Amino acid sequence: MDHPLPQLEAPARTFTQLLSSTRRGARLARLLGVTALQSWGAPPDLTERAELVVAELAANAVLHGRLPGRGFRLTLAFNPSADRLRVEVTDARGDLYPQIATGATGPDSLRPGGRGLALVAALADRWDTVPYPPSGKTVRAELIDTTTSA
Repeated sequence: MDHPLPQLEAPARTFTQLLSSTRRGARLARLLGVTALQSWGAPPDLTERAELVVAELAANAVLHGRLPGRGFRLTLAFNPSADRLRVEVTDARGDLYPQIATGATGPDSLRPGGRGLALVAALADRWDTVPYPPSGKTVRAELIDTTTSA
């Protein structure tokens, strides 16, 4: 009797890179992330959302998580069978956790910046921050592509 073979889940694809805590390092994180996702055949919608999430988290690592002589790490883990992506950005400042800016009014509402995590929250299906011992933190975001499921 012929029985169909069980479908094996495609292995997760991972990418990890240590980058300098500079504007150039943040830009490189975005470019490397997009290149990795495109090479893995990730859905375009997922890749576009991930590009923005990586850009925001890398910029935050450079602006708020920087310590002299320390870089930040970008890690991507893509599960193609579930169209699920985990983005992690680890920096050296474990004493400073990210917070979403609240709706300020007056002169503070016009200041540049402070809205990146709100964008991450809107684009990601979930996100959080965890300690990275001995002294850092990792901001994680999970993105799921729903355009391929009907």
